[in-house]
Amino acid sequence: MSGGGRGRWAGLAARPLVVALLLGGLWLWLRGQELDSIERRTINADYLLRATREHLWLTVVATLAVAALALPLGVLLTRPALRRVAPGVLAVLGVGQAVPAYGVMVLLTLRFGVGFRVAAVALVAYSLLPVLRNVVTGIGQVDPALVEAGRGMGMSRAAVLWRIELPLALPVVLTGLRTAMVIGAGVATLATFVGAGGLGDIIINGIKLGRTPVLVTGSVLCACVALALDWAGAVAERALSPRGVS
Repeated sequence: MSGGGRGRWAGLAARPLVVALLLGGLWLWLRGQELDSIERRTINADYLLRATREHLWLTVVATLAVAALALPLGVLLTRPALRRVAPGVLAVLGVGQAVPAYGVMVLLTLRFGVGFRVAAVALVAYSLLPVLRNVVTGIGQVDPALVEAGRGMGMSRAAVLWRIELPLALPVVLTGLRTAMVIGAGVATLATFVGAGGLGDIIINGIKLGRTPVLVTGSVLCACVALALDWAGAVAERALSPRGVS
C-alpha cells in the first residue's frame, strides 16, 4: 500500500476514536450531574439504545431507498435519448430540496398521517438529489474513448455500462450515497415531529422540559451517529472503489 493510501486509512481509523472520545466525555459529564427523576426517565440505557436504533433504522432505510431510486434514474438520464433532459431534472429536484424537510413531513401528514413511513419518504425526498447528481456526474466523466473502445471490442451497450461506465463512476456514486446518508442522519432528528421516534425525541424532551443534560445527551448522540455513518460510508467508498480510481 502506498504512503498516500496508508494516510487515508489512518485518517479513517481516527474517526471511531473521535466518536469514542465524545461518548466517553458525555458519560463522564453525566456521571458528575445529579439527575432528577424526570431526567433519569430519558437518560437510561434502554431508552437511549431504543432511540438510537430507531434513528439508525430510519436513516439506513431511507438511504437504501434513495440508492434504489437514484441509481436507475441516473443511468437513464445519461443515456443518449434522455441526456438532454438531465439538467432540467436535476434543476427541478434542486428546487424541491430547497423546501425545508419539516415542511415536507407536514405536507405528507395531511395525506398519510404520522409515523415511520412519512418520515422515511421525507428523508428520501430530501436526500435524493446528491446521489442522483453524482450518478449523472460520475458516468458523464467516464472517458468517451473507453466507451468507444468497449463498443469496438464488440461489447453491447449494457456490457459497456456494467463493465466500464459504472465501475469507473463508482467512487463518485459512493460519495453521493455517503453524503445522502449523513444528510439523512441529520434530518432524521425531525422525525420526532411525525411520531417516528429517533434521537429527536431526546432533544425535544430536553427542550420542552428545560433539562440541559437531556438536551446535551440527545445532541451528542445525534452527532456521534452522523460521524459513525460518515465513517462507514468512507470505509465502503475506499474499499469498493476500483484500484487506481479512488
